[in-house]
Amino acid sequence: MNYTPNDLQNITFKKSIMGYNEDAVNEVLDKIIDDYSAYIHENIELKDRIAVLNEGIQHYKAIEESLQNTLIVAQQTSEDIKKNAYEKAENIIKEAELKAQRIIGDANQEVLKIKFEYEDLKKRLHIFKTKSETLLLSQLEVLKQVVEPEA
Repeated sequence: MNYTPNDLQNITFKKSIMGYNEDAVNEVLDKIIDDYSAYIHENIELKDRIAVLNEGIQHYKAIEESLQNTLIVAQQTSEDIKKNAYEKAENIIKEAELKAQRIIGDANQEVLKIKFEYEDLKKRLHIFKTKSETLLLSQLEVLKQVVEPEA
């Protein structure tokens, strides 16, 4: 039987000629010792259980901290990858624009070269035409002199 504090306060012992009944006092003390031993044993078990639960809490706190650190690293890595992708895209666009400008510049140079060659050919054709006309006219004059005697 477990004694409550009220039970202990209300215990009365019968007095004999020599004082309290020794057997009754020993019986109460034995029950108190049993209760006290049970409480000590239960207290030790509860302390052990609390220690185990605290270890579990610490373990889960360590896991939580590790996961938070992992999440932070993953976010930073994600931001770095995103930043690098944007920079790479900008570089590709700049390179494409430069290449397009180079192609346009080369095409403009080619157009100018073709225009120059066209103008040169036009001049040469004009010179050829003029020389041909002059030659034909001089040949016509020679023919006229041969066909028409000098009068």
